[in-house]
Amino acid sequence: MPAIDSLQRQITTAKELQSVVKTMKVLAAASIRQYERAVESLAEYNRTIEMGLQIVLGYASSEGHNLAGIEPAINNRLAAIIFGSDQGMCGQFNEQITHYAINQIEQLPIASENRTIVTVGARVIPPLENAKVTIASSFNMPSSLAGITPMVQELLLQIEAWRQTQQINRIILFYNQPRSNTSYTPHTLHLLPLDRTWLSNLQQQPWNSRTLPMFTMDRSRLFSELIGQYFFISLYRAFAESLASENASRLAAMQVAEQNIEERLSEFNAQFQQLRQTAITEEILEIVAGSEALAQSEEIANG
Repeated sequence: MPAIDSLQRQITTAKELQSVVKTMKVLAAASIRQYERAVESLAEYNRTIEMGLQIVLGYASSEGHNLAGIEPAINNRLAAIIFGSDQGMCGQFNEQITHYAINQIEQLPIASENRTIVTVGARVIPPLENAKVTIASSFNMPSSLAGITPMVQELLLQIEAWRQTQQINRIILFYNQPRSNTSYTPHTLHLLPLDRTWLSNLQQQPWNSRTLPMFTMDRSRLFSELIGQYFFISLYRAFAESLASENASRLAAMQVAEQNIEERLSEFNAQFQQLRQTAITEEILEIVAGSEALAQSEEIANG
């Protein structure tokens, strides 16, 4: 029967899609944990960089210097880096970070012509263009943990170019941070200018031994190198947390999809059973009718 054949095909297709969704759920959950471990591993590295800054700033303080090498923002030129995704099936992930970033940027006292908007991930571009935002350049979002470091290095070169050629000294990152395996929240990180409160706290924080470690490199150069490592850690964390959030959004979307598929399968199976029962009943009635007709024919022939 055509209706039953059609339902069977729909049931088969739904089961195949259900299998794909389950596989994507497993991959998303595994990816989340992978990126979370990467972020966790940055903690000790970050602590080492802060200890180095504490030493340099401590010597500067003992010699009567202020926060050496720190310059305030001297202009209103902004570079905003918005992290999205290159892959789909992740719900409203890109739309949410776009809406958040635009709202945050609009609150800054910076004219639109002094804003340089950069995207990471192709799928964040359409919602920005729909909001009439001009995009200066775009970078790819790495698809694995191994691809983060090369992208960080590329962005660091871009940041240095902004500072040297366009005198941009205000740089803000917008990305999603994971809150659980299926939730995330938008986050803002002011990469430049450097947080003076943070540096001041490091400078005033007592060292955990009687004397500060020695260093032979020029203080300003060492400070610059340590800040470069701080930039690296900050960008790496932004990539890893954004990718973890993307997979959290994808996992949530797949859970909803799986539930919808299960509901549709239940409906299809109920319809199939009903149609099958109707078909069986019709076949039985046809057999009974045929048997009665045959019996009548035999009676007529014998009569």
